[in-house]
Amino acid sequence: MRWELTDRNPISLVRQSTARKSIPRVLTPKEFRALLKELTEPYKTMVLVVGCLGLRAIELMGLQWSDIDWDNLTVFIRRSASGSHIYETKTEQSSKPMPLDPNLAEVLLRHKESSNYKAPTDFVFAGDSGRPRWRGILFADHIKPAAEKAGVGRIGWHTFRHSFSTLLHSMRTDLAVQKELLRHADIKTTMNIYTQAVTTAKRKTIRKLTKKLLEA
Repeated sequence: MRWELTDRNPISLVRQSTARKSIPRVLTPKEFRALLKELTEPYKTMVLVVGCLGLRAIELMGLQWSDIDWDNLTVFIRRSASGSHIYETKTEQSSKPMPLDPNLAEVLLRHKESSNYKAPTDFVFAGDSGRPRWRGILFADHIKPAAEKAGVGRIGWHTFRHSFSTLLHSMRTDLAVQKELLRHADIKTTMNIYTQAVTTAKRKTIRKLTKKLLEA
């Protein structure tokens, strides 16, 4: 196809299994806390945020201070950042607000006090240039070595989101609340029969989850 010798992709004729080839790596709350102990700032706060809110790495990098409503303890996911590229959130489900636990809010406020970039449109985890950090380089240089030192095994950025999802399930969280907190358009086809989770239920779940990740 690259050399224009055919206009049909031959791989489309191959039957491929949709089964997952490997089970996603997840961290227990104990492993998560062990990892946090090996991290320095701001990487510790970054991991805490993705762990407690289940954000994707590109969503974490795209967070700006104006996305946080301190009075109502709410975080809005409005954009993603991948390297030098900024993308607005395209789906209504992905952009839904997330409840912010008071303890996590205090951590973020301390981070803001120590940051050189505090304006509403500044990125929460801006690099030295003020632009979003490169998530791959950041992970390889700081989080991966900390994970090895903590003895939690091989992990990736998505490990935190998988762990968030698994912990929600282990807490027997209502499926509708799981769907809202993961900001999925659809977890399962049958999820469409559930009504939208109320804010109170989501907030209670996030507080319970954050407590599990922070408790000694």
